[in-house]
Amino acid sequence: MSFRIDALRSLNRWQSKGIKQPLTGKNSFRQYADAFYQPVYRTSWRARIGYFFTGAISLVVLGNALDHWVPGLWRRQDWSSALAAASSTSPLSKTPKPLHNITDQNMSEARKELIGIVGHDGVDDTPGNLQSRSRTEWSPSPGSTCAALIIFPRDTRDVSEIMKVCHRRHIPVTGFSGGTSLDGALASTRGGICIDFSRMNRILKVHDRDMDVVVQPAVGWEDLNARLAEIDLFFPPDPGPGAQIGGMIGTGCSGTNAYRYGTMKDWVISTTVVLADGTIVKTRNRPRKSTAGYDLTRLIVGSSGTLGLVTEAVLKVTSKPENEQVAVIAFPSSAKAVSTVIDVVQKGIQLAAVELLDHNTMRAVNQSGYSDKEWKETPTLFVKFSGTKSAVQEQVDILKALADKHGRESFESSSDPEQIAALWAARKTALWSLIAQKRDPDDKFLGSDVAVPISRLAEIIDESDSKIKAAGLLGSTLGHVGDGNFHASILYGEKDRVAAENIIADIRRRGIEMEGTVTGEHGVGLALRDMLEVELGENAVDMMRKIKVALDPLCLLNCDKIVRVEPNDGQ
Repeated sequence: MSFRIDALRSLNRWQSKGIKQPLTGKNSFRQYADAFYQPVYRTSWRARIGYFFTGAISLVVLGNALDHWVPGLWRRQDWSSALAAASSTSPLSKTPKPLHNITDQNMSEARKELIGIVGHDGVDDTPGNLQSRSRTEWSPSPGSTCAALIIFPRDTRDVSEIMKVCHRRHIPVTGFSGGTSLDGALASTRGGICIDFSRMNRILKVHDRDMDVVVQPAVGWEDLNARLAEIDLFFPPDPGPGAQIGGMIGTGCSGTNAYRYGTMKDWVISTTVVLADGTIVKTRNRPRKSTAGYDLTRLIVGSSGTLGLVTEAVLKVTSKPENEQVAVIAFPSSAKAVSTVIDVVQKGIQLAAVELLDHNTMRAVNQSGYSDKEWKETPTLFVKFSGTKSAVQEQVDILKALADKHGRESFESSSDPEQIAALWAARKTALWSLIAQKRDPDDKFLGSDVAVPISRLAEIIDESDSKIKAAGLLGSTLGHVGDGNFHASILYGEKDRVAAENIIADIRRRGIEMEGTVTGEHGVGLALRDMLEVELGENAVDMMRKIKVALDPLCLLNCDKIVRVEPNDGQ
């Protein structure tokens, strides 16, 4: 209170100079209070200091109170955005529109910076190469948008520096490895740059005693298995020919070995990931088990490059299968073939793989020339066995008895390595065999990746075949029947586009009605975003969008894939 007394004394001195009488009597308190409102320059220096500190302390207290009750008020544009940030999910209607900068000037300046990172030979803008990395015959992209530049990094640090440039300049990015994915996952919907990992194709380490390997994203699964075979090891996931580890992690793929060995997520121990701002994250160390925090590895597997770019992966491997044998069994109908598989599953027989090709697929295989053998054009099971000689023979005998029970038409098996390769080649080239059946070079390919409980598999396959036949379109069904996953495929011309799209959409909806999924192994990509909400519900998709926005708030990484980020994005 001393500064207040000083203020009063100062006022008394000022008034005593002939303006007013000094403060006395019963009105002195009121006059004392009025003194606070006299101009500061009329007070003593001690009072001025008091006023200053009182004001400063008041402002600090007021600021802390506002920051406590209205978090981040100064950084928010309005109350609605503050409330949205506090939500556990991100509804599409409240998600901010991505603001990218792909102007010629920004891309030109970025190009100079990127050349400084990867060199002149690490940047490509050839139109044909740009187009081929945004769309393929089996995975078309809507519209004509593609990346403006292709960048070829050499290691994780290069990828980090590239992303720092793109983050600072708000340039969207799409990753590319093998290019075998489906459903529009490659599409550069926002332009920007494509990071091609083809120079990151090394097997970095093989820990044979620990049974794991460290690889870069452009290592092909076939090349990896060729190297592992030298030391009697094996990496089970086997998607389409040409697939590479980076894309396999992105889609969470599987393949013909999934019935026995599981899918890609079961074989990834750890990843090194570059986030949207260039941050490098290692999701785990190398042990086979860990409960150290959130399972970031599983978050990355199946994310289609929307949360981060995988630059290295630690993969589990297993012993190379022994005493392999393959059987090919023809049936009069898909239903009888599936019934045989159901019996196999219920008996707990661990086949290495079990695949079904329908009569249309078998006809395509015969006509394509990919196989030297002439096949019966009826629904056919391709089955692979492995294990001890006695175990394999026991499995063959049991399967043959079950196939006889369901009226098989033929049963052929072989343990000769060359015969096994020839028999299994018909299954692995089935997609290419179908594409080779185009009636017109401009015909397009459209397919589904539905998985259902195995007891409903025969029903949905028959329904799919009937829909395709009734429309007069060229198509087929094939699948990994051991785990209920099948693919309906259609070739169509422009005049039949709507009919083909409706059939595939109906098959996907039917799969959901059977408590299945619209994608068992190909991933959501661009084509299945809206079906994801039908399958899982709006809240689940909003939760996924929240994760996307949290890790990539500028929506730079493979924008528009898996979840929409704006209602009318033109895709």
